[in-house]
Amino acid sequence: MQRILVLNAKGGCGKTTLATNLAGYYASRGEVTSLLDYDPQGSAMKWLSLRDRERPAIHGIAAYQKRNDLTRTFQMRLPAGTRRVIMDAPAGVAGLQLGDYVQRVDCILVPVLPSPIDIHAAAHFIQDLLLLGKVRPAGVRLAVVANRVRENTRVYRDLQRFLLALNVPFVATLRDSQNHIRAAEQGLAIHELEASRSLLDRERWAPLIDWLEAAAEPSPVANNSVTPIDASRPG
Repeated sequence: MQRILVLNAKGGCGKTTLATNLAGYYASRGEVTSLLDYDPQGSAMKWLSLRDRERPAIHGIAAYQKRNDLTRTFQMRLPAGTRRVIMDAPAGVAGLQLGDYVQRVDCILVPVLPSPIDIHAAAHFIQDLLLLGKVRPAGVRLAVVANRVRENTRVYRDLQRFLLALNVPFVATLRDSQNHIRAAEQGLAIHELEASRSLLDRERWAPLIDWLEAAAEPSPVANNSVTPIDASRPG
């Protein structure tokens, strides 16, 4: 089982887009896939509610909710044979709570937008992940994804220089494309759209998929469940 966390302390950077597209991609390949939504906005669960029942199933968990009718452990239980677990984290994760997330995953993806504010925020967030020793000692793989990019612009070149200067992999550049909006409106991944329409976007996702496939052997998870994360824990 591979546990993939999509994480950035700043909101609005495209975490849910990344998480839902990965979930849809793996499900469309026939892999048993779970999508865990830790963001109180519930955007990943809203995307999943739009998904046609005839499409490959994705097991969704509204992890931001604490249900009174279920124990937390039972709520977080995964289907038998789960191969991929995609976690959509909320904005503002820091401190002890950040450590809780990192300890429960195999890979972390940090989406970054091409804007000065986002670049500045990402620099501090990645520094926190690396310099405070939360990632590498735990054997967690970390990568950065440039999101909603319009190439041949100055701000994109600034983002590219920043990402290339990091001591972490810069694995993909995703276009600012209407295809992502069309897919989201239908509860689909970009890979589930008509191939002729989405070819350019699929090509941009390919390096990210390859990086995840080449990641270190994922850790086994006992009892087919994920350890609950206390989203209310102070940072």
